[in-house]
Amino acid sequence: MLEKPDWPIATVYFPEPGVISVVARTLGGTQAEAGIVGPEGMTGLAILHGLDRSPNTSLIQMACRAIAIDARRFRTLIEESRPLHDHLLRYAQVFAVQLAQASLCNGRFTIEQRLARWLLMCHDRADREDLPLTHELLSLMLGVRRAGVTTALRSMEALGAVKTRRGGINLRDREVLKRAAGEAYGVPEAEYERVLG
Repeated sequence: MLEKPDWPIATVYFPEPGVISVVARTLGGTQAEAGIVGPEGMTGLAILHGLDRSPNTSLIQMACRAIAIDARRFRTLIEESRPLHDHLLRYAQVFAVQLAQASLCNGRFTIEQRLARWLLMCHDRADREDLPLTHELLSLMLGVRRAGVTTALRSMEALGAVKTRRGGINLRDREVLKRAAGEAYGVPEAEYERVLG
């Protein structure tokens, strides 16, 4: 766990290939993944906006190396460098688009489409075909029952998009996975390209 809900952020992380999940929760403890961070971004966005904490949890989803910087030092750097601050604000914009797209997908798309989108996003950031993901973890990330994840994975396996194994998923055909995701995948990715290059 890199950030705990409502605790001061001590360190900002810039991950290399891998996946960090940002998990939202209710006051009663219900939780689901809101967004993911990989080499394109950073944790600790609240600091970028002049705050010291967030109600969300940030945790490592797929092991990765990361550049870590003390939050106090990070604040000083963004105050001293307007170009750095502006670049990171552009990242915050594209992350906000990812969060908005997740909200749209959760409300309007099937579990299969949402799962395909999430697998594609993990593949984009982890840069590997063998994703160490369990059905239980996927159900938490998507905010659905484990049985729904199992059914969706069977459907994708029948299409030849993935191959499941205990404790993991192998991506077999990215293009088939994109077709399975349909319109659920692509808007944040296009925004990353437009805004960050």
